[in-house]
Formats: sequence, C-alpha cells, structure tokens
Amino acid sequence: MSYLLKNASIVNEGSIFVGDVRIENDIIKTISKQGLQPENGEEVIDLTGKHLLPGLIDDQVHFREPGLTHKAEIYTESRAAVAGGITSFMEMPNTVPNALTQELLQDKYDIAAERSIANYSFYMGASNDNMDEVLKTDPKMVCGVKVFMGSSTGNMLVDNETALRTLFGKCKMLIATHCEDEDTIRANSSAFKEKYGNEVAFSMHPEIRSEKACYLSSSFAVGLAKEYNTRLHILHISTAKELSLFENSLPLKEKRITAEACVHHLWFDQSQYDEKGALIKWNPAVKSAEDRDAIFQAVLDNKIDVIATDHAPHTLKEKSLDYWRAPSGGPLVQHALVSMLEHYHNGKISLERIVEKMCHAPADMFAVEGRGYLREGFKADLAIVDLSSDWQVEKENILYKCGWSPFEGTTFKSQVQKTFVNGNLVYDLKSNPLDSINEVANGQRLTFER
Repeated sequence: MSYLLKNASIVNEGSIFVGDVRIENDIIKTISKQGLQPENGEEVIDLTGKHLLPGLIDDQVHFREPGLTHKAEIYTESRAAVAGGITSFMEMPNTVPNALTQELLQDKYDIAAERSIANYSFYMGASNDNMDEVLKTDPKMVCGVKVFMGSSTGNMLVDNETALRTLFGKCKMLIATHCEDEDTIRANSSAFKEKYGNEVAFSMHPEIRSEKACYLSSSFAVGLAKEYNTRLHILHISTAKELSLFENSLPLKEKRITAEACVHHLWFDQSQYDEKGALIKWNPAVKSAEDRDAIFQAVLDNKIDVIATDHAPHTLKEKSLDYWRAPSGGPLVQHALVSMLEHYHNGKISLERIVEKMCHAPADMFAVEGRGYLREGFKADLAIVDLSSDWQVEKENILYKCGWSPFEGTTFKSQVQKTFVNGNLVYDLKSNPLDSINEVANGQRLTFER
C-alpha cells in the first residue's frame, strides 16, 4: 500500500519539525515541511500531536531460535520488537547449535525469511577453533562477528589468545565482543560458593561478575584492536571504569573502537536486586547507581555510541531458581524505546539524542544500507509514538513468548502507536498491544555498504 502521513512531529538528524511523509511501496518517497496533497489510492493518516521517528535498529538481541524456542522464537520476539518501534535487529550466535559455520548461520537467515516481522541480520559466531569459517563471512550480507570473551552458552567462549590474535589480525569485519574476564569470574564464584554455598543473594551478582572482570577483558580487547587496527565494538558496558577506554574526539564514522550501552544498565541499579532478584540478573551485571549514571553521561558525551537491549528472554520457571542456577538475561525489545522516552520526560536526554543513539548510530556503525534515517529513497521503517499516553506494563499486554518483563508494574508516559517495516503497517495500536500486530509481510535481510 501507499500511505500519506500528515502533520507529524518528525524527529530526524538532530532536529524536530512538523511535516508530511509519503510512503510508496517499501520506500520513503517524499518528506515535506510544506505539506503534501493526497494522491489516488493512498491511505492518509493524520499524526497531529504524534512524533515520527526512524525505525529503531537494535544491534544486540538473543531471539533463541533454533534450539531454545521454549524461551523465544524469531517470530514471537520480532512481533514484540515492532510493538516497541524496533524495525531491525541483529541477533547473536549462541543458539543451539551455535552459529559457528556458514551453513548454521544460513539456517537462521532461512528461518527469519519465513517468520520475522522485523528486518534482520545475524552475527557469525567465533570459537577457539573455527577461524577458517569466520573468515568466510560476507561483510556485505552479515552484520559482524561475535566473540564471547566471557563464559556463555555452548562452545562460544574464546579464551585462547592465539585464536583471538588470529581473529583480530585477519578479520576485516566488525568484531563485537562480550567482555568479562573468565578467570576473575571463576575465582569470585569459587570464593562466594565457599563462603555462602547455595545461599548467594542476587545482590552479590555485581561482586561475582565484577568491575575488575569487565575492565580486564575490555581493556585487553581494546589493546588487541589498537595493535591490529581492528574494527571493534564492545557490547553492554556496565562500569564507569571501562569508560576510560573510549574517546569522543572523532566522528562516529571514523571510530575504529566503539561501545554500546543497554537500556537495563541505564535504568536499574544494584539497590533493586532485593526487589527483583533474578529478573534483573544480566551478564554483565547491573552494578551501582554511580556506574549507571556514569554510563548515561557517557552516552550524552559520545563516549558510548549506541543504545541497544541485549534482549535475552528466559522462562519464569528458569528465573525462579537459586542464584547459581537462574540464567542471566531478560526480555526488553518491547519496552526499550518507551524506557528511553521516560528518561526524556525526566529531562535526562533529548528526543534527538535518543534517535541518534537508537537509529542513526547503529546504521552508521554497521554501514546498514538505506535504513536508520528518515530520508527520501530510504526504506520506510518508521516508529510513531504518542508522548502523552500513560500506560502500565502488565502481563496482559506483554508480547514476549516468556510472558514477563522486568518493567512489569511500571507506568510509562509514552506509547508506540504505529510501526512501519518496509512500508508495511505491521503494528497499529488497538486497545491492547497483543491485538495490534498486522502480519501483512515479513521483514527483509539487512545489507551493508562495505
């Protein structure tokens, strides 16, 4: 279909203005401040009082398919993503089996082509012994290579320095790293087990997966990247100390080393473990309020380049286990944008900066082709939000397959009203988000200008 979006408050490329947008097929045909007249056959949508943003690009999600579909599926989580204004995602390789060969990576693309409502890309996974496979990856068709420099699911921990040097020295693609020092975590875990046995409180998580563990690993990765001039992207920064590793003197497109903050590290702090327990257990851990505030400031100062989710759902049954057995991670894509808009309402960040960090910056960092901006000729990926629409997160309006959210009980002032993916109105809010998905078309595979 073709659409004419009238009277929207458009947030794009550092400014906000009232204008009209014409969508034809899957692209943005025209953006006008002067107003556009309807043409035959197009649907006119009046967005007076609503804000129009580029569709968000989430550079770190775990949608659990294949192999872990009791927690989530590409289908279910892409539905939740578009309900949150996220139109494109980049998904991690620690599924079952791990995406460590080109064939297994392609399997995930095949699933997404059939079932994803949002646009998609998948990271190639690195292990200690699959460098030949990693180096076959096509940089124009795959977002990047993911390296777990800290324990994770399956054969994904890369702790062999020779393997890391081979990867950093030979890989010409963006390398995204999970940085936590495994020896430090193991030593801390052993000490806490000896002292507390199975009675470890969730509030001890940031001591076990500590600042030291994060900094040792992040600084090692940065050192390797500088030695080999590698394009490095460090995911989910969780400590103030790590911020010294990054600089803000270069434009984003010229940076060889970039960093990401996640919405949970910008919202929660360790004082909330007693209330929420395993529901805010992530790796890296949610740490102190001082760490949270320093990370937020680094976003504003451009030491941290993008905001993402690390969406990583588990079942409530899994999360109800004791500290040692409860898995780390939680679902976030449906509520990422509205949580950041809450910070806007609280005077902590501008709408323009939210769009920069969640739309423009991931598009620029990954060289995503034709997305991330509201520009004529770009793909029509759009999110429309009402900044004056209070609503509360409840089980009845959660789209995640796992059926829960760490934001349950939170009242947000803003709400995603509509989401377009490739010109298709895939989300159109009714009385309940669960009834608002329009499965009119699947998303498209992201491509990269490299």
